Amino acid sequence: MITVAQISDTHIRKPGLKAYGRVDTAAHLAAAVTHLNSLRPAPDIVLATGDLVDFGEAAEFAHFQAIMAPLAAPLWPIPGNHDGAAFWPAFPDAAARRRAEGEGYLVEAGPLRVVLFDSTVPGAPYGDALDPDGGSRRLDWLDTVLAAAPERPVLLALHHPPFATGIAHMDRQNLRHPERLAAVLERHPQVLAVTCGHVHRSVATQFAGRPALICPSPAHAVALDLDPDGVPGFAMEPPGLLLHAWHDAGSRFGSLVSHVVPVGRFPGPFPFYAADGTLLG
Repeated sequence: MITVAQISDTHIRKPGLKAYGRVDTAAHLAAAVTHLNSLRPAPDIVLATGDLVDFGEAAEFAHFQAIMAPLAAPLWPIPGNHDGAAFWPAFPDAAARRRAEGEGYLVEAGPLRVVLFDSTVPGAPYGDALDPDGGSRRLDWLDTVLAAAPERPVLLALHHPPFATGIAHMDRQNLRHPERLAAVLERHPQVLAVTCGHVHRSVATQFAGRPALICPSPAHAVALDLDPDGVPGFAMEPPGLLLHAWHDAGSRFGSLVSHVVPVGRFPGPFPFYAADGTLLG
């Protein structure tokens, strides 16, 4: 089994500052790191799918790195719309892979390939499957990476969801030209799932015929408001992350199962059965 943990939308600010004057995102992220380190088996890798900081400042990334320093598993990030130009200098290992590979980069976790796709558009809150200049280099790169190993299972990660959630103010900021991304994925059945962030809450649907997921935030959640005229807002719902578990199930590409994991300490686990095997009343 291979396990890939995912965090997203941590929105770290400079030390001592809270997001929106209310959310201590640094404390929430520190709790998430503690939780990640407690998972058994330990994650093989951890993905961070964008909006890691709030205003794209180098000091915020330094704060993010300091909070993440105790993380035991390797961290592989992809930018979100809040991260800006300071993102890649903050992650030299990821930046080196991106320079070497093209428009995104690839991480291997045993048999599982994790493809990190940069969906950001400089200065814009929305994402795009196409390049900022309207070209197709991103999609061409993705097509080439997938075609290079057609028998290897893939988890595709990006920041912006390529599907609507019904939360209108967030859907306006989603991935543009999702049909172009879908056309690439439809040529590559080894892509088992698409996972992203941006919306700060757990959402599941299908995209291009496979599971598509949004990772919750370890801090604040975008309020669940399906009114088309709803006012943008957030709620302090239980923080969370995703844990993707790949199993060699004997099928062509194996099986990928994704779990929503609440962050925190909770009572239990408690036994169902007594020592003699009887069900506890």
